[in-house]
This record gives sequence, structure tokens and C-alpha cells, in this order.
Amino acid sequence: MLPKRSYLLNAAYSWVADNDMTPYLLVNAEEKDVVVPTEFVKDGQIVLNVSMSAVRHLIMDKEAVSFEARFSGKPMQVYVPIRAALALYAKENGDGFVFPDEEFDMEPTPPPEPKKGFQLKVVK
Repeated sequence: MLPKRSYLLNAAYSWVADNDMTPYLLVNAEEKDVVVPTEFVKDGQIVLNVSMSAVRHLIMDKEAVSFEARFSGKPMQVYVPIRAALALYAKENGDGFVFPDEEFDMEPTPPPEPKKGFQLKVVK
């Protein structure tokens, strides 16, 4: 079965954003393949503001959360495998979701090969 976490993450994000609050993502920064600014990691975790005003090119799919953001004025590409996302909650009131423990396939699904575009053929 597919893990529930990516579905819960998307639902929580939509719910927080629809209520005009700021979505914060709690991340296990010690998980394999996590790319976050290490200077802000405390006790192996980091809280990231993932609101549309704070990040660019936000992608939340079944594999990971990724986006571009600035930390202390420096641009950075952030990558959080879905297994490293621990919770998503609203900054304003702390309401949100802590994700349940789940088993994850440690082998990420490779991205599909890009399509080559259109092929034209002569019609007589």
C-alpha cells in the first residue's frame, strides 16, 4: 500500500492555507536525503515555513516536499523526503496533524522518462 503521509500532508496544507494561516512543516533533519539549512536544525529537527509567501516552486507529491527559499538571505533548494515529514500545523494556533508512523519503501520511484515531444509523419 502507498503510505498515507503524502495524502495527509496535502490535506493539512490545504486546510491551513484555506483558513488563512501559516503552514509550518516539522522535519526530521537526520533522515537520509534531507536537504535543509543545517544551521537551523535543533535536536535533529527543523520547522519550515511552507507558505506560498515564504517559498517558491513548492512541490508536494508522494515522494517528497521540495521548494526554493531564502535562509538568512541565501537562496536554497530544500528537499524533504516524505518519510522525514513529521507534522504540519498552523503557526498561529498550533492546530494541524502529526503524521502516524508508517513503513516506507526506501527505494524511491525513479521519475518517468521525459516525453520526446510530438512525432510528425507524412500523410498522403
